[in-house]
Amino acid sequence: MSKIIVIGSGFSGLSSASYLSAAGHEVHIYEKNAQPGGRARQLKENGYVFDMGPSWYWMPDVFEKFFSDFGYKVSDFYSLKLLNPSFDIVFPDSEIMSVPEKYAELSIMFESIEKGSSLKLDKFMQEAQFKYNTGMGSLVYKPGLSLMEFADLDLMKGTFRLQVFSSFRKHVRKFFSDPRLIALMEFPVLFLGAMPQDTPALYSLMNYAGLKLGTWYPDGGFGKVIDAFLEVAKRNGSNIHLDSPVEKIIVENNKATGIMVNGKRINCDAIIASADYHHVESILLDQKYRNYDETYWKKKVFAPSCLIFYIGLNKKINKLSHHTLFFDEDLEQHAIEIYKEPKWPSKPLFYVCCPSKTDDNIAPEDHENLFFLMPLAPGLTDTEELREKYFNHMITRFNKHIQEDISKAITYKKSYCVSDFKTDYHAYKGNAYGLANTLLQTANLKPSIRNKVVKNLFYTGQLTVPGPGVPPSIISGKVAAGQLIKHLTSLR
Repeated sequence: MSKIIVIGSGFSGLSSASYLSAAGHEVHIYEKNAQPGGRARQLKENGYVFDMGPSWYWMPDVFEKFFSDFGYKVSDFYSLKLLNPSFDIVFPDSEIMSVPEKYAELSIMFESIEKGSSLKLDKFMQEAQFKYNTGMGSLVYKPGLSLMEFADLDLMKGTFRLQVFSSFRKHVRKFFSDPRLIALMEFPVLFLGAMPQDTPALYSLMNYAGLKLGTWYPDGGFGKVIDAFLEVAKRNGSNIHLDSPVEKIIVENNKATGIMVNGKRINCDAIIASADYHHVESILLDQKYRNYDETYWKKKVFAPSCLIFYIGLNKKINKLSHHTLFFDEDLEQHAIEIYKEPKWPSKPLFYVCCPSKTDDNIAPEDHENLFFLMPLAPGLTDTEELREKYFNHMITRFNKHIQEDISKAITYKKSYCVSDFKTDYHAYKGNAYGLANTLLQTANLKPSIRNKVVKNLFYTGQLTVPGPGVPPSIISGKVAAGQLIKHLTSLR
């Protein structure tokens, strides 16, 4: 049995800790903040329970697979509700698209917008399902350490169908021409990845995940999911240490032998770093042990940061769904201002989550719990004045959508932006989602899951394989744990 330290308690850290402790190792998780969860922490104030980060529960099979690996089911820890509508999109001129949960109804909606598009949607989804089954069933579990990982006959035969080298934008436009349908299909990669033209068509698997597998809500919010992951890790024997920021990784003879926490040395046999990859390399490791220098990181394309507002209202809102995307401004322009010409957006798109529509226990009675999110280019200067300016901008458009003014009903308000991501998570440039899913940042082209000099140091999370998002982070934890177990076994 080896003593293993996991740095960080987000989904990837808790996942790796669960697999390592289940394999019989002594596992200690060190978390810098006062509560576990990383970006999936919860904020509890004045009777409101806000999910601070993730709010879209997609790919339920990934969560189910995690729990089944340890003999559990999702329902052993929390309950799920399938949302209907899955989400709303607000377009110019106050047009609203409610995306139905049932696929048959979705086909009818497509056909009503663009004649012949329902049959095209079927073909699009058949391709997307193949990508999902192959990508989420096989590709995402590759550690990205060797090209030989892809020397699989079935995988090679399916390479053309995966469309790794095709543009997502061109792919979508092969099927649909109405700008509303294009916006619906492109939003997952825009909000979480990169410009659609720079994203491989492989990621239409996200459309299958969202539109075919459904949009779910875990009762109590994502904090309940974190609680469940932590419980699995603990039942397997993991220990968690909160308010314990790691200050340094100690390396002796090219081997990680310990960490410094609050000025105290803690010895170990191996480390998995679930904290921000750039922070681990640039701050916790001496230069000679780093995989990458600062030039490398500056050349990388990062997914957005964001401006978030957590809002409590002392009234209910009738004209609002659980998830609402405000695409009532130019989608292309906002994307350019995130990825090509980074600046605070001129006419931003944004997203509003109102989980109190689904869950009575996250806000006081007859109150609403709101989450406003506006994607931003990472690395921007962040001030209170700018936050307030954009809050007023979003609220004006929100009020127009719900046809009432909520300004005087706000009983709680807290903002979160670039500087907070840096402070709370050491996030490089204050990024919220990790690396963008571009072709040159896919699979083996992502930062390595293994330190090239310190052989018992591995990385996990959204800056390494398989990529950003909660399900990929869960899988990343499993992959990193598997690689470390393999390394430790080889030493016996």
